[in-house]
Parts: sequence; structure tokens; C-alpha cells
Amino acid sequence: MKKNYDDIINLKHHVSKKHIQMPLDARAAQFAPFAALTGFDEQLKEAERLAIEIYDK
Repeated sequence: MKKNYDDIINLKHHVSKKHIQMPLDARAAQFAPFAALTGFDEQLKEAERLAIEIYDK
């Protein structure tokens, strides 16, 4: 019985002759966390600052 990927599991990694390899830092940037809520951290910090200001009065 043939297992999954047995035909390709030991093949060498393909390296293109036409395109240069992307630098590792550029590859990593593609997978960096997506900031869907841009500015949210600043709003939280401002709300915290206002709450502390009110509480301290």
C-alpha cells in the first residue's frame, strides 16, 4: 500500500533559475501579524489615561 507523498517526499527543493530567492526577512514580513484594528492600542491607552485621571480626582 502506497502512503501519501511517498513519491515526492525525498525530492530536492526546487530553486528557480529565472527568479532570485526572496530574502528571509522579506518572507517573514509576509507572515507578520495583520493589524486589523490600527489605532486601537492608542485608543485603549487614551481611555486608560482618562480613567486614571478621573479616578485620581
